[in-house]
Amino acid sequence: MAEKNSNKRLDFCNFKLDTLLEITKMINENLPTPELLAKYEKLLTGKLNIGKLIIYGFDVSWELILKSGFKSDELLDLEVELDLLDITEITTVTAANLKGKTNLDTIIPVFHNNKQAAFVLIGDVEEEREGVSPTIKHLHFIQTLTYLIIVAIENHKLMQQSIKQEALKRELQVASRMQEMLIPESYTFPRNEKAYVDAFYLPHFDVGGDYYDFFSLNNHEYAFCMSDVSGKGISAAILMSNFQANLKALFTDEISLSVLVKKLNEKVMNSANGEKFITLFVGKYNTLTRKITYINAGHNPPFFYEIKTRKLTYLTTGCQGMGMLDNLRNIEEGELTLTGDTKILLYTDGLVELEGEDSTEAGMDAVAGCMRNSERIDENIKNIIETQHIGKKNAVFFDDISILGMQFYVAD
Repeated sequence: MAEKNSNKRLDFCNFKLDTLLEITKMINENLPTPELLAKYEKLLTGKLNIGKLIIYGFDVSWELILKSGFKSDELLDLEVELDLLDITEITTVTAANLKGKTNLDTIIPVFHNNKQAAFVLIGDVEEEREGVSPTIKHLHFIQTLTYLIIVAIENHKLMQQSIKQEALKRELQVASRMQEMLIPESYTFPRNEKAYVDAFYLPHFDVGGDYYDFFSLNNHEYAFCMSDVSGKGISAAILMSNFQANLKALFTDEISLSVLVKKLNEKVMNSANGEKFITLFVGKYNTLTRKITYINAGHNPPFFYEIKTRKLTYLTTGCQGMGMLDNLRNIEEGELTLTGDTKILLYTDGLVELEGEDSTEAGMDAVAGCMRNSERIDENIKNIIETQHIGKKNAVFFDDISILGMQFYVAD
């Protein structure tokens, strides 16, 4: 008899060793959750003669992840939060006062990182079958097996998340390069006897929702714009890319700014379905008449600085932002005639909401201070970047930062 019991113990020890080796192999192979649970079920029902088996696991919430030995329509009257969370050690269903709620026998809690990660419930244990019997003394082994499976499932999820994040990172890199192609480089802007234009762009994420441009409409007219999508990230970048394409297609020397803004608003309404909006400042400069016409559609008011008189004003005339209303109402066009050399600075709110070292916003006054001088507009922009510590020196910025500076020369 003693020899028979010794052989049983040896058989079970060999079984445990073989099982742990098999579980280790499964973990190393990074098998998906269904395969892990199928192998786990086979071990418990085939090798340990467990007739009924339930596992509740926790991810975002508690859910039933394995049900074995039950009829397909057989339901359990269990709620993890109410019935199981107080159980911290291996317990019988009777001791847990769950008799009548389930026809299972034993509850095995499983912990990971000092938190309950799973509950195993077993029943219909057939002690008389030939083979190793899952008696009470083997319940801790089942607990260990379940812990390994739960950790393996978690590792697989983390691996899949890592793969997805890496794929998303690559997509963002591609999107960022594509968007960089849409944002014009400063060296492409006019720098001649009529105008000097410079710009700066720093997205909050790899891709952003800002757009600016400056281009010729004909031999004597320039067009310029600055726009900002509400929100950040990929969705904002996609909407802005679509907006940029529409603006470049519609903006000709023949279209009035009011008609242009109306058409752009229709495009944004169709694209964004009211979920996002775009602020826009758009204008024209005629070098023959020296007139600037503009519309400020809900955008930050640009700085307009007349160098000779040292007068600084804000360009506010316009209408609501794009995508806020089906039909824009009371659109006003601003008009200015240049009497001397003039600087204009367009920007997005990421600039004036920039948090400085003393945890206060930079504000419009700080930017205006960099404009009130006779220095060329590119030097003003450099000064803004330096004084506000924009870029690597200042990690505290919460939105895309875009600046478009223009200096128009007027001969006496």
